[in-house]
Amino acid sequence: MDVAFVGIDLAKNVFQLHGEDAEGNVVLQRRVRRDRLMAEVQALSPCTIAIEACTGAFYWQRQFEAAGHRVRIIAPQYVKPFAQHQKNDRNDAAAICRAVRQPHMRFVPGKTLEQQDIQALHRGRQRLVNHRTALVAQMRGLLLDRGIAFAQSITRARREIRILLEDGASEISAVFRSMLAQLYAVFLSLDKQIAWFDREIEKIFRSSETCRRLAKIRGVGPKTATALVAAVGNGAEFTNGRHLAAWMGLVPRQHSSGNRQRLFGISKRGDRHLRTLLIHGARAVVRTSATRDDAQSTWIRDLQVRRGAAKTIVAVANKNARVIFAMLNRGTEYRAA
Repeated sequence: MDVAFVGIDLAKNVFQLHGEDAEGNVVLQRRVRRDRLMAEVQALSPCTIAIEACTGAFYWQRQFEAAGHRVRIIAPQYVKPFAQHQKNDRNDAAAICRAVRQPHMRFVPGKTLEQQDIQALHRGRQRLVNHRTALVAQMRGLLLDRGIAFAQSITRARREIRILLEDGASEISAVFRSMLAQLYAVFLSLDKQIAWFDREIEKIFRSSETCRRLAKIRGVGPKTATALVAAVGNGAEFTNGRHLAAWMGLVPRQHSSGNRQRLFGISKRGDRHLRTLLIHGARAVVRTSATRDDAQSTWIRDLQVRRGAAKTIVAVANKNARVIFAMLNRGTEYRAA
């Protein structure tokens, strides 16, 4: 079978294949179950296989590449414009196949198993951090309902609630004190679990020469460096640093027409976790630039006067993303301005 492009609609148990030759003629339409998918793919001559970015996409990418095929992963929002008629597995597979044939299509960077492991650590840690934040907010609300208020801070909550539980003279009932003690115990347990994730991420950071190089950038620490390496690898899927910054959502959102250019806040595309880490790091850089005299700090202070703090933070995050691309793509060391 002369197949040049194959679009596969991934699922849990049943997969739809749609193949076309180099001229765009449909030469393959098949529905297979999970246990037969690899046999069908291995029977094909080497071709380009396209799949949507979803759960299991990187696993199947590695499997298909091991069978000798070229694999492209496409974000679902780039596939949707090519879908015709009603939504079903056959039409979805055809849309994926049509999308991969476009000369300027953008693809999702692939991931190795090690990159997925690092990403899993970050996702698990973030889940626990979210639980801890929600728990502290609930305890603050319950205490505020009884006239007890303290500042909105994890550190302050850790200290104030402990003091409140140890103070037997405080005006709270025994039932509420027992309930608060149980919530506080869960809070301390989450602290220990988050600390375990921090130690594992630190181990990966110390064992990776690439992560250590990235951490020399102001505003990039172990968590940001490991998360970036897990997400983009060596940056080969991006043309330049601006493309990486745009992929992270650190460029203005446009709604322009004709000669009317309308720019809004950042687009917030891509990985929210990566963008958050870069923004937090940039915020620290902007805050400490007031006491430094290097070229970058001078640029930051001047920009802050002209554009304000919020835009300056985004600009620093955008610049860091571009520097990261250059270091990953060229394998170079960080050189301060």
